[in-house]
Amino acid sequence: MATHGGGGEYKDLVVFLAAAGVVVPLFNRLKISPVLGFLAAGVLLGPDGLARLADSAPWLSWLTISDAGQIRSLSELGVAFLLFMIGLELSWERLRAMRRLVFGLGLTQVAVCTVVLAAVFVFMGQPLVSAAVLGMGLALSSTAVVMPVMAERGRIKTAAGRATFSILLAQDMVVAPILVTVTVLAALAQSGVGGNGEFDPAVLRPALLTLIPAAIGLALLVVLGRLVLRPMFRSVARAKAIGQGQEMFIAASLLVVVGAGVAAQAAGLSMSLGALIAGLLLAETEFRREVEISIEPFKGLLLGVFFVGVGISLDLDAVAADPAAVFGLAAMLTVLKAGLIFGVARLWGLNNRTAIETALVLGPAGEFAFVILGAGLVEGIASPAFTQTVLMAATISIFTIPLMALIADRLLKRAATAAPDLPKEALEPPSSVEGQVLVVGFGRVGRLVGEMLTEHGQAFLALDANPSTVARGRAEGANVFYGDAARGEMLARCGIDSARAVVVTMDAPAKVDEVVVAIRALRPDLILIARARDHRHAAHLYALGVTDAVPETTEASLQLAENTLVDLGVPMGLVLASIHERRDQFRKLFQESMPEGGRARSPRALRSALRR
Repeated sequence: MATHGGGGEYKDLVVFLAAAGVVVPLFNRLKISPVLGFLAAGVLLGPDGLARLADSAPWLSWLTISDAGQIRSLSELGVAFLLFMIGLELSWERLRAMRRLVFGLGLTQVAVCTVVLAAVFVFMGQPLVSAAVLGMGLALSSTAVVMPVMAERGRIKTAAGRATFSILLAQDMVVAPILVTVTVLAALAQSGVGGNGEFDPAVLRPALLTLIPAAIGLALLVVLGRLVLRPMFRSVARAKAIGQGQEMFIAASLLVVVGAGVAAQAAGLSMSLGALIAGLLLAETEFRREVEISIEPFKGLLLGVFFVGVGISLDLDAVAADPAAVFGLAAMLTVLKAGLIFGVARLWGLNNRTAIETALVLGPAGEFAFVILGAGLVEGIASPAFTQTVLMAATISIFTIPLMALIADRLLKRAATAAPDLPKEALEPPSSVEGQVLVVGFGRVGRLVGEMLTEHGQAFLALDANPSTVARGRAEGANVFYGDAARGEMLARCGIDSARAVVVTMDAPAKVDEVVVAIRALRPDLILIARARDHRHAAHLYALGVTDAVPETTEASLQLAENTLVDLGVPMGLVLASIHERRDQFRKLFQESMPEGGRARSPRALRSALRR
């Protein structure tokens, strides 16, 4: 098939690969989700983007995608691979460990959002069946965008991160039932009152009977999968063990994904549902991890094709024709859904800050809206014109996910400053102890510093601005309080005037600098040890007046060198002597940045101070 402007039938594929190699790394550099890069590339390279200028500048045809259908065909594989990976992750162990959040919070969110959104669409004049499909599609959020955005902000292991992941996991679980439901609704609508989307309940039984071939095909897929998958992968693993190469395992993994999808299509189901079932079956085998590694590169690339296809489908002319309707619908759906998720989260016992963050990042639509609404269009039960408007609104809402995460971050910082959700005693001004050590930051590093101080009989008080960290530390019995150590009044309440030393353990260089400046303004003579990111940051901290800076990269290098030399048989005494000598050389080099009047210190200044 020739393409506009020449280039052969593979020109569009070349353009996509070029976008993946240029646009996505650029978005990564800007710390923006790669998914948004693929969406932006689809909008830019599609018929409504640069292709508009191809007539006046023919060379642009080489930089655009002219056959959107070809991209959409490949995007089906991307969705299939995504669902296959989701199936691999849905192990019984993970579901059992998170059963309350997944089956309680997650399924409640899907049910509530589906019912309310469907009611809204009925109120907007859509038939009941069409409204139900729209509600189910928009009730789901974007796993592919939300999780990378949460990871970039370090929020995965927080309470909000766990709640968000649980809801997304529940949403992933209901994709298959929703796709089956769409088929049932299609049969009902087609057996009912013609094409107006209404149906007679009396036709429910014959409509359900139309699912019998699909049910038989599904059962055969499960049975054959259980019988064939494990022996097949054992055979491939044996071949790999005798040097046949990794390519056979990759080929077997691809065969499972594509084969299961094709088999599901033959049974009247979607390709995505077949891939999901294959993933679920493989999740219970010993080959699960190896399959994940083999499939991951293909999943990422093909999922990128899916999002490029979504970007291409964004009709900019339609958006420009009625921007108020499209953007207004996107805003309304996002706000309504976020409000519903917040209410459900509070109902299930999440605190306000966790519920706010979870609701904001899950408020926009997700990639499965395109799958479910696309299935509704194929089945003829979704109004084409209105559904296209909804899909445009869903696409725009996906672009807002990083912005929603940023808004959540700002709101959480204000809420944490105003009223952190902590025990009352954690918020009261701590009673200072004469000669105690102040530990700023009580994460993994700060906790270890505190444990070592306690082991040697040294009193300490810890400060941290993360409510979750403070709550966890207090639950463990640590003397830790909530507060911002960059504020002079907080340092005063913590007894900075009588403290013997301060250890700053935070991993945010800018915040470490703020704390050091605040402490030095109050106590120029105090022993102040700070954690540095690297040698440059260490030199900068010495310029700010710290007594000692401990650069992570330098200390890691010295530790690696020490372990290597000892394992090679070099006497321990010689190794330790050379390591200490090299550490002192680094320290002297860093101390050259100290301001005038600063004096070089003994490497054991803190130890000698603690002995007093």
